[in-house]
Amino acid sequence: MDDAFRLYYRPLCLYALHYLNNTEDAEDTVQDCFAELWEHINNGRMVSDLKSYLYSMTRNHCIDKLKKHSVIDPNITPMDLADEISDEECEERAFIEARLWTTIDSLPERCREALLLSKRDGLKYEEIAKRQEVSVNTVKNQISKALKALKEGGRRVYMFFFG
Repeated sequence: MDDAFRLYYRPLCLYALHYLNNTEDAEDTVQDCFAELWEHINNGRMVSDLKSYLYSMTRNHCIDKLKKHSVIDPNITPMDLADEISDEECEERAFIEARLWTTIDSLPERCREALLLSKRDGLKYEEIAKRQEVSVNTVKNQISKALKALKEGGRRVYMFFFG
């Protein structure tokens, strides 16, 4: 069960985030789903397709949470959201995003910081260099190294899905 948690936790959180738009709610929802799954298994019930079961459970918990907080019509069912949110698309995107963030998290600290400051926060190389107290060339090298790692991570994601 620990392997399932390590494999699916982050992708499920990203998947839940597509519904809830709040990181804390998404994490709480996924943790609740794993707790429910463990209880389910401890009661002697089997789960034939763990991945599908977890994604369905997460989707349903998200919809329940949205209904509870009156964000959506309380009479809506998961099938009513089919046109708005494709489960397959969200699931695939969640796995890709999880792989991307795993690659970003594995970068050396200064390299990761430079990449995030540039791509996420929109800072110019000169601003990053000043903040990190390094030369602009060092920032360029750090970002180049990060982008190469992400490109390689992207190949692994591609091979994971299509290889």
